[in-house]
Amino acid sequence: MLDRDGYRPNVGIVICNARNEVFWGKRIKEHSWQFPQGGIKHGETPEQAMYRELEEEVGLKAHHVRILGRTRNWLRYEVPSQWIRREWRGSYKGQKQIWFLLRLVARDCDVSLRASEHPEFDAWRWHEYWVPLDTVIEFKRDVYAQALNELARYLNRDAHHPKKDREAGTAG
Repeated sequence: MLDRDGYRPNVGIVICNARNEVFWGKRIKEHSWQFPQGGIKHGETPEQAMYRELEEEVGLKAHHVRILGRTRNWLRYEVPSQWIRREWRGSYKGQKQIWFLLRLVARDCDVSLRASEHPEFDAWRWHEYWVPLDTVIEFKRDVYAQALNELARYLNRDAHHPKKDREAGTAG
């Protein structure tokens, strides 16, 4: 499903742990690393697509994460012509994405890269928040920078989350 400008609606997912490190997945049988992402199906909201992609690609369900924030607007990137499938050339330009920042509230062992029949990743690791900007494929770099910059403010807000403070016994 493409919009009239040739962009496929998509969601990007940044999962962070308690140390604000981010989940970084290695594409199956490739040497490229990226955040989980995937297309929005007809009739799905971006949030519904995010939860579906989260389960398909990382094996996590809604109760394993908490949404900290999302980008306000679509962020777009163009895919170089050599990466575009032959049948899409001429109509497909790239992706338009809504990005979500999630807090993992489960354990690392709850991540399952083999949750679907068609895995996207064959390895993963935690990285410092900004490291992906240095290692993501070049044509996605600007969108990653826009998403991480916009979402970073939610990390600081979450650091003083009243519920977390109560659970730790530090709030009145």
